[in-house]
Amino acid sequence: MSPTPWHAQSGESVVSVLQSDQQRGLQSSEADQRRQRYGSNEITSTPPPSTWSIALLQLKDPMNLMLVAVAAVSIAIGEVPTAIVVAVLVVLNIVLGTRQELKARASVDALAKMQTPQARVIRDGNLIQLDATELVPGDVVQVEAGDIIAADGRLLASTTLETQEAALTGESAPIPKDPKTLSNEDIPLGDRSNLVFQNTSVTRGTATMVVTETGMQTQIGQIASMLSAVAPGKSPLQRELDSLTKLLGIIAWTAVIVIVVIGLIRGQDLTTLLLLGIAMGVSAIPTGLPTFVQAMLAYGARQLADAKAVVKNLTDVETLGATSAINSDKTGTLTMNQMTVRSLYVHGRWYTVDGEGYAKAGRITQVAGEAPPDFTLLAYGLCLDSDATVSDSGEVVGDPTEAALVVLAAKIGADAPLTRRTYPRVATVPFDSAYKFMATYHHLEVDGSSQFVGLVKGGPDVVLARCSSAFLPGRRQVPIEEVRDELTAANQSMSEKGLRVLAFAVRRLDGREDAVVADPMSFVEDLTFVGMAGIIDPLRPEAVDSVRTAHRAGIEVRMITGDHAITAAAIGAELGLGPGAVGGAALQAMTDDELSAALPNLHVFGRVTPQDKLRLVDVMQSGGAVVAMTGDAVNDAAALKKADIGVAMGSGSEVTKQAGKMVLTDDNFGTLITAITLGRNIYGKIVSYIRYQMSKLFSLVLLFLAASIFNINEGVALTPLMVLFQHFFITLFPVAVIMLDPPPPDLMNKPPRDPKMPIAHRSAVAQWLAYGVLQFAVTLAAMLLAPGEMSTTEANVPMTTAFVVLSLGSIFAGLTMRRDPESGLVPPVLGAIKILTIPTVVTVFAVEAGVLQDLLMTTSLTGAQWLLCLGWSLIIPVVVELEKAIRRRRLSPTPVAITATTAVAPERARHSAEGGTITR
Repeated sequence: MSPTPWHAQSGESVVSVLQSDQQRGLQSSEADQRRQRYGSNEITSTPPPSTWSIALLQLKDPMNLMLVAVAAVSIAIGEVPTAIVVAVLVVLNIVLGTRQELKARASVDALAKMQTPQARVIRDGNLIQLDATELVPGDVVQVEAGDIIAADGRLLASTTLETQEAALTGESAPIPKDPKTLSNEDIPLGDRSNLVFQNTSVTRGTATMVVTETGMQTQIGQIASMLSAVAPGKSPLQRELDSLTKLLGIIAWTAVIVIVVIGLIRGQDLTTLLLLGIAMGVSAIPTGLPTFVQAMLAYGARQLADAKAVVKNLTDVETLGATSAINSDKTGTLTMNQMTVRSLYVHGRWYTVDGEGYAKAGRITQVAGEAPPDFTLLAYGLCLDSDATVSDSGEVVGDPTEAALVVLAAKIGADAPLTRRTYPRVATVPFDSAYKFMATYHHLEVDGSSQFVGLVKGGPDVVLARCSSAFLPGRRQVPIEEVRDELTAANQSMSEKGLRVLAFAVRRLDGREDAVVADPMSFVEDLTFVGMAGIIDPLRPEAVDSVRTAHRAGIEVRMITGDHAITAAAIGAELGLGPGAVGGAALQAMTDDELSAALPNLHVFGRVTPQDKLRLVDVMQSGGAVVAMTGDAVNDAAALKKADIGVAMGSGSEVTKQAGKMVLTDDNFGTLITAITLGRNIYGKIVSYIRYQMSKLFSLVLLFLAASIFNINEGVALTPLMVLFQHFFITLFPVAVIMLDPPPPDLMNKPPRDPKMPIAHRSAVAQWLAYGVLQFAVTLAAMLLAPGEMSTTEANVPMTTAFVVLSLGSIFAGLTMRRDPESGLVPPVLGAIKILTIPTVVTVFAVEAGVLQDLLMTTSLTGAQWLLCLGWSLIIPVVVELEKAIRRRRLSPTPVAITATTAVAPERARHSAEGGTITR
C-alpha cells in the first residue's frame, strides 16, 4: 500500500495505487486472489478459555490451597467430618469464582457481530450485491442514506453526503463528506472528510467509494487489536485480599510450627500433633472469608442492579467504591444525544427556547415588554427548508439537526408535515458541504398574499455573505452593513456557549419562477437575513448535580469527546467541571510526563481518538488514580477495558458492553454516581467484616498457642469441628448484620480511599490484634475458671464454657463492630438484635441438644454457668465501645469534609487554534 495517507491523495491516485477501476471495479478473479491475500472482511475473535481452565485458576488461589491441605491432613488422621466440611467450602469458593469469571469474556467477539451483512459493489463492470465479508481492498462500492459503511474507504464521488460517526469518533452531529483531497497529512480521524469508516452510518446523500482497508486493518479492526492487547488486571480488592491471605498464611503456619515443636519436645504422638495442626489451621485460616466477601459483593451487585447498574464481576462492586477519577464520554452519557434548539436571534431580538430532546412541548420566551414576535418567515424555513420528520412520540427519521428544527417549528406552532403538503417545493438546492447551505423555493402566504419565496438555511458566515439586507423588529428591512457587526457578535456569542449555529434568510422572487426552476443556485444571493438558531445536544437534567456530588466526594470528573474543543469547553463549563480544555492535536503533542503534570488543570478533552482515550486512562492509572471510564460507542471500547471500571451504556454498541465491567441500563451519568455510592458502602461493610473476622481469628490463634505453650487440655483448646461450627453457624449472622446496616449519611462527603493502602495496614492490624487479644483473654479466663477437668476425648465443662463465651462474645462483637468509629449501639439497632437472636439460640442448641453434643463434644451447662458465660461475654462489647468512644473524643468535633476543587464561573472561553488548548 502507499506510504502517503489515503486522505492526502486524490481519488484517482488511490484507485491507481489499489490497482482498481472506478468504472468497472475489480475482476472477480482478482477479488478472489485479494481475499486470499488480505483475508475476509471480518473482525477476528479469540477463543474464550474453558470452564475447567477458569476453575483451575480458582483452585490455585492460596486460600483454597491451604484449605485443601487441611482437608487432606484431616482424612489422614481420620477426621472425616472435618475433611468433608472443608472440602465443601473449597468447592463452593471455586464454583462462585468460576461463575463470575465466565460472564466477563468476549470483548472482541462482539465486534464480529457488527459487520454489515450486504454491500453494493461494482465487479466486472456490473453492480451486484454481496456479503460485506467478501469485500477486498480495491472494491468500488456505492452507498446511500440509510446504509452502514461496510469497510474503510476513500470517496471517489458524492452528492450531499453526510455520515454519523458518533460510534467511532464520538462526534454527535453528522459529518459532511466530499471527495476533495486534503493537503495536510497529519489531521485527526474526525476531520478526514474524504474518508468513510466501517460501521458508521450514512444519514444523507449518496457516494461511490473505493475500499482501502478491510477486516482487522480498518479503524474498528485496530480497536479490536487494542482490546486484545489490553490485559485485564486484578481489582483493588482482589489485590488486597491476596495480601491479606499471605499475611494469614504466615501467621497460621508460624503458629502450627510453634505448636508442633512444643508437642515434639513434650513427646506427644503424631496423631495428637496432626489434630492440633488441623485445629490451628482451621482457626487461623479465614475459611469463611472468600465466601462471605462473595456474598457481600453479590448483595451489592443486586443493589446496583436495582439502581439500573449491572456489574459483570462481583469484585467490580468494590472497585467502584475506590474510584477517584471519572473519564466520561459526552454524547449520550452526559448529554441526551438529542439535538435541541436552545437559543434564537430573530429580527434583531433574542429568544430563549426551553424543552428537552425531540419532545415538541416547550416555550419560547423573550424580554418582558417586547412586542409579540413574528416568526412567520422563520417557521417557513424550519418546516420547508429541511427533510427530517419527528413523530409525536419523538421518533426521528433523517438528520438530527433538522429534527431539532422541526421540533422548534412545533414549539412555534407550525406543523412541519402539514406545512410541507400545503406548500410543496418548486425548486431545490440540496445541501452540500462545498457551499454549506440548502435552499428551497415555494409559493407562500406572506402578509396576506401569495408570494414566490426562496428559503435558505446554512452556516451563518455563508448565509451572511449572501445577504444584502436584514430584518429588524417589526420586520423592518435595513441594509446588511448596518447590522453586520451585531449579527456577527450574536453568532460568536452562541458559538462560545457551545451552540451549533444555523442561519435563515429569504428572498422574494415573484414573477421569476421559470428562471428559478432553470437555475435555482443563481438565486441564492441578495438575501434578507431572518435570524439564527443555536442548537446543542443538551445535558441530562441530573448531570450537573451528579458532577457536584462527585466533587464533594473528592472524585475528579473529566469529559472526553470527539467534539471540537471549543464546544466541549462550553459544555464542561455548564457541567461545572474543573478548569482547562484541550484538543486532540495538542494532547497528542504532549509527552506522558507533560500530560501527567497538566492533568490537574485539564478537565475537558475534545477531538480525541480511541488511542487518546486509552492513553489518558493509562497515564491517570500510572499516577495512582482508580479510573472509571464511561462510553457507548466502539471508539470507547479499548479505554473501557483498560480502565479500573469500564462503564458501558445500555443503548450503546455490543462491543462496548462486552468491554466494560458495568452496564448502565438507563444511560444515566447520575446512575454511575449512585453506583459509586453503593460501591463505597459495600467496601465499608467488607472492611467491617474483615475487622470482625480477623479479631476472632487472632483470638483463636492466641487461644491455641496459649493452650499449647501452657499444656492446657493437652494443647487442644477447642476441637476442629467446634471451630468450623463457629465459622459457619455463629459468625454468619453478625456478618448479616454488617451487610444490612444502612450507609452513613456523610458517605459521599469523604474523599476516596487510597488504593495503595491495603486492608491489612499497620493501624488496622493493630486494631484487629487488640480486639483479638480482648476476646482471647476473656475466653481463656472463662475456660480456666470453669469447674471440672478438661479432656481431649470427652465432653467437659471448661471446653464447653470456652465455646459458649467465644460464641456469645462473637455475637456481641458483631453488634458493636458493625460501625467504626461510630457506636454500634445507636439506631437502627433493633433489626440487628433480631438477627443476632438466631445465633444465640443456635449456641444454646449446640450445648444442650444431644446430637450436637456428640458431634461437637459439648456438655450441658447449669443456669448459673450460663449466666456466668453471659457475664464473661458482655465484657467484650463494653470494652470495644469504650475504646471507640475514646477514639471519637480524639477526633475533631467538627471534621471538615474534603471536597474536590469545584469549577468557578468560567471566563469567556479562549480558543488558541483548532485542536489547541482552551483556558477558562
